[in-house]
Amino acid sequence: MTYCLAIHVNKGLVFASDSRTNAGVDYVSIFSKMTRFNWPGDRSFIIVTSGNLATSQAVMNKVGTDLEADDGRTSLKTVNHLFEAAEYIGQLSQEEQSQHAEAMKESKLSGESSFIVGGQIGDQVPGIYQVYPQGNYISASPETPYLQIGETKYGKPILDRVIVANTSLEDASRCALVSIDSTIRSNISVGPPVELAIYETGSLDEPKHLKLSLNSPLYKSMQKRWNEGLQRAFKRLPKFDWEDKEDI
Repeated sequence: MTYCLAIHVNKGLVFASDSRTNAGVDYVSIFSKMTRFNWPGDRSFIIVTSGNLATSQAVMNKVGTDLEADDGRTSLKTVNHLFEAAEYIGQLSQEEQSQHAEAMKESKLSGESSFIVGGQIGDQVPGIYQVYPQGNYISASPETPYLQIGETKYGKPILDRVIVANTSLEDASRCALVSIDSTIRSNISVGPPVELAIYETGSLDEPKHLKLSLNSPLYKSMQKRWNEGLQRAFKRLPKFDWEDKEDI
């Protein structure tokens, strides 16, 4: 399993992902789940993946091959709208799963992968789309301006409490890191390094990108301050009636 998320606020987009691909008592491996594409002044895309690593790798390899072909075929460089990019990724995913469906069925393994595709094309409004293993997709909404794939439940509460449309990019980024860290603490199948990409609306430039280990100063400081803040908040919770009476 893995955990990836994307946030859409007024000022731009934030993407975060872990890097764990296998987990167990004697075997852990890592692989980046985030890929960035940028054509300055024209378009910028960020894609994060979860699920079957072979499927997601094959899809991203095909994305690269289509970009190199430059023969008019559909690619991230030729789509005219973000939803077309989501549809394109969904089609590639379906093709890859279909190619190996029989073998996966015989081995009783799942070849499914999920993707979050986001970015901006020209002067269009930036956005994020979640692409399901079945090839269909949804977009974030003003009411729920974030998307998650993989091991989502542990990192969701902080997103629900903090993220709104006018949240700053920096605060959205800090929230994404806390969401990832909360999941790492609760689930062995999610682990570092953590990648963070921050895209500013209208820039059409390469997004800011960070890759953080658990020992990175920024990550360690964030963990420490978040834990201390939770402890302070917990101690300020209201007392039961009988506690107040005992204190008199």
